[in-house]
Amino acid sequence: MTKDEADESPISASDRRSAERVPVTWSVDCETEDTFLYANITNISEMGIFVATREPLEVGTQLTLRFAPPGAREPFVLLGQVQWINPVRMLSENRNPGMGVSFVELTPENRERIVDAIHTIAYVRSASN
Repeated sequence: MTKDEADESPISASDRRSAERVPVTWSVDCETEDTFLYANITNISEMGIFVATREPLEVGTQLTLRFAPPGAREPFVLLGQVQWINPVRMLSENRNPGMGVSFVELTPENRERIVDAIHTIAYVRSASN
């Protein structure tokens, strides 16, 4: 499923966009039962992340995500599910291949940690402008 096809999925585009997305460049380890992928998060919200990769996993794939924002005391270890992919297109320009991953079974504590990380990024960026 491509991003365009995902716009027709049960999770509406407005729901996916309701949470503020913050651009980041963080390393992330994505692990399934039979796959281990090193990649980068290019944006994050309290709902999920975009993982930049030339080898996105299939829509519906459940995975374990491990990542640590700069200055974090401990890394996040969260469950996620691939919601949509932006595949590599061989004969056309695709500047952003990867996959949108939503957080699954996020605990209130982890949601608060993510929101705090997002607010910290926003604060640092606004203070430096």
